[in-house]
Amino acid sequence: MRPIMPLPAKPFRPISAPSRTARLAAAILSATALSASLAGTPAWAQEPAPVAAKPPTVTVVKAETGSLVEHELVTGTMRPREEARVTAEVNGLAITEILVEAGDHVTKGQVLARLSSDTAEATVAQSAAQIERARAAIAQGESQVTEAESTLDQTRKAFARTEALTSSGVASKQTFDQRKSEAEVAAARLEASKRSLEAARADLTLAEAQAKANRIELERTEIKAPVAGIVSRRDANLGAVVGLTSGPLFTIIENGDIELAADVAETAIAKLRVGQKARVWPAGFREPIAGTVRLISPEVDSKTRLGSVRIALPPVAGLTIGAFGRAEVDTATRTGVIVPLSAVLYGPGGPSVQVAAEGKIETRPITIGLVSEGRAEIAEGIAPGEQVVATSGTFLRNGDRVTPVVAQTVPAPSAPSN
Repeated sequence: MRPIMPLPAKPFRPISAPSRTARLAAAILSATALSASLAGTPAWAQEPAPVAAKPPTVTVVKAETGSLVEHELVTGTMRPREEARVTAEVNGLAITEILVEAGDHVTKGQVLARLSSDTAEATVAQSAAQIERARAAIAQGESQVTEAESTLDQTRKAFARTEALTSSGVASKQTFDQRKSEAEVAAARLEASKRSLEAARADLTLAEAQAKANRIELERTEIKAPVAGIVSRRDANLGAVVGLTSGPLFTIIENGDIELAADVAETAIAKLRVGQKARVWPAGFREPIAGTVRLISPEVDSKTRLGSVRIALPPVAGLTIGAFGRAEVDTATRTGVIVPLSAVLYGPGGPSVQVAAEGKIETRPITIGLVSEGRAEIAEGIAPGEQVVATSGTFLRNGDRVTPVVAQTVPAPSAPSN
């Protein structure tokens, strides 16, 4: 039997005092346990107190009073307001000189081209000779009339003396008849001289008329501009023989006036009025040109259902006829309550807006007036200053609580100045 050996003794280690942090943690744990035991619920089983949920945030805008301009968009082609087509007024003459080109500015009466004038100059000279001949014939006729009047006066006096002597028996019957015959012949000669003078004067009138026609013919050998403006086209060629049926030699835009000829749908043409303001963008222009509605066609094409509208433009460099152009015509201007068009909600019952009042949504029916540039005029249903949901949608219902956030107000467009 083995003897039992005693176990070696462990060295003594004194227990250190707890640290300050440990004592604080123990005190907190004891307090928590105590409050939990008093409440009857373990501390680990307790839940944090519930926090009230915040209503969803929506963006709203204020309805404001402003002016709204309704526009009608039209498209068309740049056309001359008035166009003059210059043609030859004589036949069978060749073009000898061309003095202008397309794009040149011309004045009224300016010579554009010349035709051969040799024949016309010859006829003018011939007419001048005929006039001089007629004037000489008139002078001769006047002399003959004067001579015939003198002869008639003498023969009448001689006849009167013979008549008195015959009554007293001094002169014979034969002498009386002779003096009477001489007086009658002198009267006939005077009448013939007068008729010859009238014929000479008629010849002069005819010669002057012919000379005038020949001078006009000579003047027409110079092709002149009937109006002032810009030459848009030149069809004349040197050496070409022109005639009354040759077609236009030049085309001139009178005064250089170019306008927009637009085709407008029949549903929109009823909104247009002469004098309405417009902004026109011709092809290639970045900035619009201020225009005015000048003419509205009273007829709509039965096939295309389009009507023609002319918009007058001021003289602007760079405008070319035949180019494309578009325009915005101001058809109406009103002042009222304005909201963004995105705030309008369309439904089976008509248009409406969602108003944020006292943190709740109120769906309110409205009456819409003009609509333009992403804005709508509210004729009825909204007062200035009320907050409406900027983008209406079906996710908001009447009575929903929301937190409105006011967006930057979209300014209403101002009315165009005259």
